[in-house]
Amino acid sequence: MKMKKVFYQRLWAFMTIIQIGNIYGQQLADESFNFAISNPAYRSEGGPLILFDEAHNNGSTLRGTYSPFGKLLRNDGYQMSSSKHKITPELLSSAKIYVTVNAISDPEHWELPVVSAYGSEEIGILKRWVAEGGSLFLITDHMPCGGAAADLAAAFNINVLNGFAIRDDGQPEIFSKERRTLLSNEITDFPGIKVDSIMCWGGTGFIVPPSAKIISQLGKEYKIYLPVNASQIKRPVSDSIPSLSAKGFVNGAYFPFGKGRVVIFGDGAPFSAQLQGIKNEKRGMNHPGGKQNAQLLLNIIHWLDRRL
Repeated sequence: MKMKKVFYQRLWAFMTIIQIGNIYGQQLADESFNFAISNPAYRSEGGPLILFDEAHNNGSTLRGTYSPFGKLLRNDGYQMSSSKHKITPELLSSAKIYVTVNAISDPEHWELPVVSAYGSEEIGILKRWVAEGGSLFLITDHMPCGGAAADLAAAFNINVLNGFAIRDDGQPEIFSKERRTLLSNEITDFPGIKVDSIMCWGGTGFIVPPSAKIISQLGKEYKIYLPVNASQIKRPVSDSIPSLSAKGFVNGAYFPFGKGRVVIFGDGAPFSAQLQGIKNEKRGMNHPGGKQNAQLLLNIIHWLDRRL
């Protein structure tokens, strides 16, 4: 009986991987990715601690698709540590920056209703920590990630949609200053390390408070689809799925909060370096269209660290 139980557990896990893979494609970290840093912010791991959340069913981990993220910031001199624990004052006490990526409440639940990945007590603790001087980098993505992060984002006056931001024309998602979808600000325009163009891969959109400065914004060429189940999103997207124009919605922003700082991004892929699907297509900082994504990441971390 025990062997039979193990067999069905493994079969269920395999079928779950296949189901999700059919929707999103196999995702592996591109371990060959390397971004040269000529002048690291700190000597080897002599910088402050960046705490990377892995306690909220996060699809992105430092040993998974975000290992290039960790490698890049270690090369810049930061200390990186993954956290398997819920948010507490003790957990945050030694960290300078708290990063949480693609948290979801239940990895088996990809349909409405979506509940918060973070407990109300955790949200209150994190909000107070930021207000007292901490820095939060909140990265979410399309449904169900957007819905799972909505309560946390709302604590910082951000309204995240639990949807899919998709270009109508299917063209590559290049955000640039030339197209006025990547905006000029202290993160993108820092002297000597300007960022003029980045690449994204879907995600979702959100509305930011008046105090926020926009990094990147969606335009009229996008729609935000609001399906009941994530599996409804297939190419081409059915007209029967409710949608709204993405014009006026943001997918990257930053702002001060009390004595602290917050950066939010509505797509997790730009700060990864992945090999996607059976053809190992590049996605993230390793993609030819995303050559400046890594520099944007460094600029974001330096702003959160108050180095900009």
